Parts: sequence; C-alpha cells; structure tokens
Amino acid sequence: MGEPRITSGPWDSAAILNFLTSTRIPMRLASNGSSGPLVQSLWFLVDDGNLWCATQETSLLAQRIARDARVGFEVAGDHPPYRGVRGTGTAEILRAEAGRVLPALIERYQGAERTHLSEWLLSRLDREVAIRIAPSTFTSWDYSGRMRS
Repeated sequence: MGEPRITSGPWDSAAILNFLTSTRIPMRLASNGSSGPLVQSLWFLVDDGNLWCATQETSLLAQRIARDARVGFEVAGDHPPYRGVRGTGTAEILRAEAGRVLPALIERYQGAERTHLSEWLLSRLDREVAIRIAPSTFTSWDYSGRMRS
C-alpha cells in the first residue's frame, strides 16, 4: 500500500511512529455498519508500519470489518498537553496471527507478569482474531507548546 499520507499536523512520519510505539493509550477504532459507525477502544501495537489489535471472532467489530474494511482510528490522551494521531486505513481479519498478537498486546499493556485479566484473555485465544490495519492517512496534533505553564 505504500507510505501513509500525512494530511496535516506538526509531526513527520518518524514522529508519528515514535508516538504510536511509545504510548500506552488504547486506540479508538471506528468501523462502518448499516446502523452507523461504531467506535471502540482497543489495545494496539505497531509492527512493520501496520497497527495490530485483537478481538473475538464473533464480535460486532470483526463482523463489520469483514463487510467493510475501511476504518478510522485515533490515539490521544485525555489530559494535557493534548497531542495525538488520527487516521484512516484498511483493516483485515487474520485468524492465524491471533496467537502472536494477543500475547504481545497483553505484554505491552499489562507487562510480563501474569494477571487475572491476562489469564482470562489468553483462555479465550482459540476464539480470538488479529486485526491488521494498514494506515492510509495520518493527522497529528501537539499542543504542548501552547499549554506550557
């Protein structure tokens, strides 16, 4: 698909990638459906220029992506200084990647120590699918300079 196009914002591709790989904020992912858009918060990771998430294969999100692969996403904190990345892309459901992606997501957001949540998530791995999002556009914003005290 090539390099995503930056539509606006102060950050170049390297700064966007740095923000996405260093932040632990869940991604808000929007999918299309007959009743309108659905926005969900999902853990994500960046690998080889793609954004990866996981969900249950029977989830509404997986069903929507199977029908319409176009998605929108945003990664941004709720506290100052306000900064983040949003964009659009194409999503693909990859069942075979769930065994790699889900443990990596758990480690990224929960750490290496096993928790009740991580054990529960892994106990459902046989019904999990990975979502690979190939970004096509990025927009960034960073109000750090304006918000200094």
